[in-house]
Amino acid sequence: MSATQGLKYTVDIVLCIDSTGSMGSIIGRVKSSALKFYEDVSEKMAEKDKVIDSLRLKVISFRDYFVDGKDAMIESEFFLLPKDKEAFTAFVETIRADGGGDEPENGLEALALAIKSEWATTGDRRRQIIVIWTDASAHPLEKDGKPSGYPKNMPSNFDELADMWDGQGFVNHAAKRLIIYAPDAYAWTDIATNWEMALHFPSKGGEGLADIEYGEILDQIVRSV
Repeated sequence: MSATQGLKYTVDIVLCIDSTGSMGSIIGRVKSSALKFYEDVSEKMAEKDKVIDSLRLKVISFRDYFVDGKDAMIESEFFLLPKDKEAFTAFVETIRADGGGDEPENGLEALALAIKSEWATTGDRRRQIIVIWTDASAHPLEKDGKPSGYPKNMPSNFDELADMWDGQGFVNHAAKRLIIYAPDAYAWTDIATNWEMALHFPSKGGEGLADIEYGEILDQIVRSV
């Protein structure tokens, strides 16, 4: 009998999706990948004789507070799949590539929101995964002149964000993963280099999410469970 047979796997995934205008040519592929996540992860797990007892997906659509105001960040609840598939699909379908102005964008704020998610505490084996898709660098959290509507509960600098990743809310540190599909630019390269359990797939502006990178993301998720 396999050592993992009979264990209950609880997987939470937060998808942070850059929804600015520059993503217009590729947002469809990103949304399509998001909608396939449950089926694809379940299939990959089955190939390894593992069954997910609970898989929840949450989406954070982000733009730029300095340009888009209150429309800069839209956060869903966790959807339990396949039970909540219709609601999950309806939310993803509302995402449109719009706004943002020139880069950078508020990707670090989206990451902070994702870290503070209400992660599941049940199951024999847990995995708590954040995936970021963006074609832009990130505004420094230290940037002055915060616009009205900027959330007050954000970390004030990069070190505070790193501290959140090290300690905030995760059931245990072995459960967390951060997978970044973003340019080789601030602050994604720094995060991948210095943070534990973080993996970076450097993207090229305008080229979108290639099938091979999507497959690698899936493999990283399944391999870590």
